[in-house]
Amino acid sequence: MTHGAARRADEPGGEPGNEPGKEPGCVPGNEPGSEPGAPGHTPSDPAADDDGLRGARPLWRQRDFGVFWAAQTLSVLGDSFALIALPLLVLEATGSVARMGLLTAVGGAASVVAAVFAGAVVDRVDRRRLLIACDLVRMGLYGVIPLVWLFGPQIWLLYAVLPLCEAVGMLFAVGYVTVVRTLVGTGQLTEANGRLNATAAAAGVLGPLSAGLVAAWSGPAAAVGVDAASFGVSAMCLFFVRFRSRTPDERLGGRTGLWQDLRTGIAFLRGHPVLRSLTVLLFVFSFLTLGLNDLVIYHLKYDLGHDDGTVGTVMAAGALGTIAGALLVARIRRRLGFGPTWTCSVAGCGLAFAGLGWARDVPVVAALSAVFLACAAMGGTCSMSLRQEVTPEHLLGRVTSAFWTLHYAAAPVGAAVLTWAAEEQGTAPVALAAGATCVLLAATALLTPIRRAGRP
Repeated sequence: MTHGAARRADEPGGEPGNEPGKEPGCVPGNEPGSEPGAPGHTPSDPAADDDGLRGARPLWRQRDFGVFWAAQTLSVLGDSFALIALPLLVLEATGSVARMGLLTAVGGAASVVAAVFAGAVVDRVDRRRLLIACDLVRMGLYGVIPLVWLFGPQIWLLYAVLPLCEAVGMLFAVGYVTVVRTLVGTGQLTEANGRLNATAAAAGVLGPLSAGLVAAWSGPAAAVGVDAASFGVSAMCLFFVRFRSRTPDERLGGRTGLWQDLRTGIAFLRGHPVLRSLTVLLFVFSFLTLGLNDLVIYHLKYDLGHDDGTVGTVMAAGALGTIAGALLVARIRRRLGFGPTWTCSVAGCGLAFAGLGWARDVPVVAALSAVFLACAAMGGTCSMSLRQEVTPEHLLGRVTSAFWTLHYAAAPVGAAVLTWAAEEQGTAPVALAAGATCVLLAATALLTPIRRAGRP
């Protein structure tokens, strides 16, 4: 179960834009000074106007980005507690990996439903206020869990709170994607996203380790309380961030319906052959992988017989892979281009996933988790950066919303099916089948326009 914007960056996909006058089927541009495989900017691109001002300074010297960076790192530090604590709460009370998967599915379904209207909301409202409000709401919702747990386990509460938190998290995630470009400009997007993901992963090393220890000493409910507090700190930091004000032309005006807003985003995605291919492949990929976290926890605790502390240690070690992938992605994308980077990332995820269920030693499980997360970080950072680069400001929220709606539409069902199959057949054959299918998806990408996208 993933929460918050930083976890949305783990999508191992990406998409070049469909700009008028560009050759169909490949990423347009390779203009001097632009990132290989990424489009250049037209004078009408509002983000391009910022590049000369913001791009001249290193990211570490940009105050607003630094505060925003700190807010997200702190949020992920606490959020990683819930990433482990919520499945452990279910497993502690029921002993069922299928019930864990059902909770993941319910939360994922709420995200998909929220994605339908999230883009329209983000494109209409003040994004800074929206981000702060989302953090405060999640602080309150997650804070209820440890209070109720003082009187005994109440599994029903998790099925009520998590969907609400995931829906609010989707609003936050779409808003998060749209504001990064206003902080750093288009020219530094890949570097900024890489740093955000890397430090989030660094916090994720300490977070799961601490969460496992807290869960072992005080119970998983206490770890959820830490998550709630982290959202409060994040909201306080965001209060001091100054985002570039949008012009009237950049705001979504009028009263269009939600479905019309979603269709507008889908039309933008559908307009390019590469986007059509990516949408189909990522639809299947998300179906296969959303339940991975539950599968790893169940494998460690029930197949291998380890405690909550070991679960936290493995998750922390796996997060090191995210750090590596996020720090390397800008360099790899410049050298290889978008298409090869994305394809290799999906293949790497599949190979690691296939081996997880068969691993009998904790260090091997940790290493394979790290490989999976490193590949996911590389593909996901490419995806987020490229979508931010090529989407007009006034469409960015709706395009992101449409992308995630289509991307994750079947993922909740996949999580439920994956964990149910693991409970019935065992984790090893299920992990092998899911991983092999991911590798097949990467091979399929070689037969689509993705193969030619963004060649250096």
